Amino acid sequence: MTQSGNRIQAGTLSVDPILHTFVNTEVLPGTGIEADTFWSAFSAIVDDLSDKNRSLIEKREDLQAKLDTWHSERKDTEFDPASYKAYLKEIGYLVPEGEPFSVETENVDEEIAEIAGPQLVVPVMNARYALNAANARWGSLYDALYGTDAISEEGGADKGPGYNKVRGDKVIAWARDFLNKSVPLAGDWTEVRKLVVEAGTLRADMADGQSVGLSDSDQFVGYRGETASPDGIILNRNGLHLDVVIDRTSPIGEGDPAGIADVRLEAAITSIMDLEDSIAAVDAEDKVEAYRNWLGLMKGDLAEEVTKGGNTFTRKLNPPVSIKHADGSNAELKAQVLMLVRNVGHLMTNPAIHDSKGNEVFEGIMDALVTTAISIHDVGCGSVKGRRANSAKGSMYVVKPKMHGPEEVAFANEIFNRVEAAFGLPANTVKIGIMDEERRTTVNLKECIRAASKRVAFINTGFLDRTGDEIHTSMEAGLMIRKGDMKASRWIAAYEDWNVDIGLECGLVGRAQIGKGMWAMPDLMAAMLEQKIGHPKAGANTAWVPSPTAATLHATHYHTIKVADVQKEIANRGRADLDAILDIPVASRPNWSDEEIRSELDNNCQSVLGYVVRWVEQGIGCSKVPDINDVGLMEDRATLRISAQHMANWLHHGLVDEARIVETMQRMAKVVDGQNAGDPAYRAMSGDFNKSVAFQAALDLVIKGREQPSGYTEPILHQKRLEAKQVYGA
Repeated sequence: MTQSGNRIQAGTLSVDPILHTFVNTEVLPGTGIEADTFWSAFSAIVDDLSDKNRSLIEKREDLQAKLDTWHSERKDTEFDPASYKAYLKEIGYLVPEGEPFSVETENVDEEIAEIAGPQLVVPVMNARYALNAANARWGSLYDALYGTDAISEEGGADKGPGYNKVRGDKVIAWARDFLNKSVPLAGDWTEVRKLVVEAGTLRADMADGQSVGLSDSDQFVGYRGETASPDGIILNRNGLHLDVVIDRTSPIGEGDPAGIADVRLEAAITSIMDLEDSIAAVDAEDKVEAYRNWLGLMKGDLAEEVTKGGNTFTRKLNPPVSIKHADGSNAELKAQVLMLVRNVGHLMTNPAIHDSKGNEVFEGIMDALVTTAISIHDVGCGSVKGRRANSAKGSMYVVKPKMHGPEEVAFANEIFNRVEAAFGLPANTVKIGIMDEERRTTVNLKECIRAASKRVAFINTGFLDRTGDEIHTSMEAGLMIRKGDMKASRWIAAYEDWNVDIGLECGLVGRAQIGKGMWAMPDLMAAMLEQKIGHPKAGANTAWVPSPTAATLHATHYHTIKVADVQKEIANRGRADLDAILDIPVASRPNWSDEEIRSELDNNCQSVLGYVVRWVEQGIGCSKVPDINDVGLMEDRATLRISAQHMANWLHHGLVDEARIVETMQRMAKVVDGQNAGDPAYRAMSGDFNKSVAFQAALDLVIKGREQPSGYTEPILHQKRLEAKQVYGA
């Protein structure tokens, strides 16, 4: 290894010293991999696979150009679905479907294969958020209800500055009703006066003097404390544990007839530690910050000092929960989620490493090598046993986003084949999550799964990215319907059903998760409780939530719905209609008023600006951004993509002109400036629009939106973030 200028030559690679030092001194020690071995393997993989990566991106552009031409040539004729579908087959966009098969994924942890429950997605670049997510396996139902709008403030039940007994009583009543439905006694939980463990079973002494047990004695798992006076009763519903906490000395428990102080639920079962859409990592410094947190999670030593209410403490990974089984034997329950890591897709490169030709290395390849090497601290390799604290089965789980079709999934599979061989890992140690968020993946989902049939551990739907790709793919087909109408469009329902149908056909049950997308309004938990039960009802055994609190509340849905039973029913229905998925959401006869157009633009511009200003100027990749009505929405690059592409479509088809886009952007920039006025790190965009890097980035995302690869926002964001670092030192 030699140093050239401020970069280090490692094999055929030219590496930023920050990344090189991090890998050699922090990642590799303890893995059994020597530095020379690592960098030699890295060089070989980059040398061998970069051209293939590049050709896959070129194929995307070639297919897009053909679709643009096809639509443009028919812009004055009625759309012919049969001709369109035939053309998709002719150009290889829609590939032939092969024979039936079942995935062969082995060594899959129970959190993936058996347990249905919530999934968190968290920016791994933020250590505090990452730790919160990792520790979100258990959550207080009382706290989740009391602190959110899940409990109404009507009738004097306001949150207030201190404890409100009226509200607390509502929480307790809600929780007792939940217990009656989820783990029913041969009596009513509201009448319980004492809980004891007797002869290996749960006994509840009731207000009328009777003693009753559970309606289903198999739901009793164990207890904490002593049999005659337990500290907690551990129960199970549909594979999820809950802990009825008993503490007569606590402020809540002392006033409760049964001494129940809380009901703690097994909440988030898995969490995706995200290196992609929810972070802003544009150079070696950023990548190392993100990788270092993943390393701390895999080694188990990640810690973060947190200050709350004037008190400072160190947040670490939670240890297992010690319990006793019904027979008195000691046992432990996991206190951490199973962690997956989302790598970057195939498109982007990163200046942290250059190849032998001076090109930036594809970031997805870099992520594959570094995150897998880091995971060896958990999964082990050769003589290195590994902690097995994350994966008891010795597997690593990589969620791979933004892949277009089976060839790109096969390429991801090839990358991990090479990485495993280089590190001496058993074949298929690395499992892949296929995000069904691009149109070419959706329509070819069965063949995408086949391309990684020994690795697939996860598929899901993602409405926002999928809609962004829908708009970009069909940009020339015509004017798109309003963004708010997309969820009611024909293709969306078919897409959501199709994902589950194909997953079940390909034998994912017992081997892989079938997931659904995010609830984007973290402050609206009452609405989430009402609506998100639709995800397990749709046959998804996991769905994304925006916070540990949301995970606790969403977990109640998996007590109500046994997803395994739903999946059995769905397996007998007919497949969703591919023709419906191919239905393009164009507005056939738009008659929108100028006020409706203005409202749509205002909402889109405000959303874009509110997110971009934090991404570009503060390096915040995911945040709660207030919308035009000051409702906080969780925004990441997926939400940005749909808003930017939607405006680009309206601009391209002449519904609005560039001057109107600029005027709306400038007007809404002032609104966003006002919403962020209390942030001392914030730079107002409206002081000088021409000099505001964030404002220019937002404008480019729309004005240049049609020419962006697949409509992705990353190229412009990365360019502008690097510019902001130069201009502001941000």
